Amino acid sequence: MDTSENALEPPGAPSWWRVALVGRRPRATAIRSAILLVLGLILVGLSILVVKPVRVSGISMEPTYHNGSFNFINRAAYWWSEPKRGDVVGYSFTGQHAMLFKRIIGLPGETVQLREGRVFIDGELLEEPYLVHRIRWNTKPVTMKADEYYLIGDNRGMPQENHDFGRGSRRKIVGKASW
Repeated sequence: MDTSENALEPPGAPSWWRVALVGRRPRATAIRSAILLVLGLILVGLSILVVKPVRVSGISMEPTYHNGSFNFINRAAYWWSEPKRGDVVGYSFTGQHAMLFKRIIGLPGETVQLREGRVFIDGELLEEPYLVHRIRWNTKPVTMKADEYYLIGDNRGMPQENHDFGRGSRRKIVGKASW
């Protein structure tokens, strides 16, 4: 019986191959590698389902989110809870590939109105410390339905007609901006 180190090597395999890449137990190494590969694919798949990377295009959310910046939408944020006032959300504009970044200011059942650039919710002034610039926007009062939110960008220094804002259906809210 050969008791040398080379007795366990497959014929023709260099010793560095067995020690460096496969180890002393090739079958166990193959099983571990397969398990790690499957777990890695599951984690990547879950992260794609939960976290959506997005690039901001436009200035409607400045100074909070800048044109060209890279951010993430957390799709799981609203699986067990509803969106809240002040949340910045990804809103599905024309499918998953084109989204708007907007801030929720009005909740279902509330009446929202902009007067002289200030937001009023059910007649009460909404404090918005995240705003830097305001132009005197004015809108008629709008009452949200049971599945609607009032969405608006943070850059209220741009003309009202250049800004997309207003009612948004709950089913089109993709998730919450992560940062």
